[in-house]
Amino acid sequence: MKAVKFKTTIKCGACINAVTPGLNETVGKDNWQVDLTSPERILTVQSDDVSAQKIVDTLSKVGYKAELLADN
Repeated sequence: MKAVKFKTTIKCGACINAVTPGLNETVGKDNWQVDLTSPERILTVQSDDVSAQKIVDTLSKVGYKAELLADN
């Protein structure tokens, strides 16, 4: 699996709780994580078959933004 990283507007544990159902459904449980210590709140997704746009759309549905990082 390849790792894809996104800059997000996820800010805290409550935000993670809000995005968890959608991300688990989209990429699978344990295939994603958010680094809350990073100023850019980096979301790392492990997947070979989910498009970056699908991740962006999944977060957008619950009110969060995600931007694919250029070094992917």
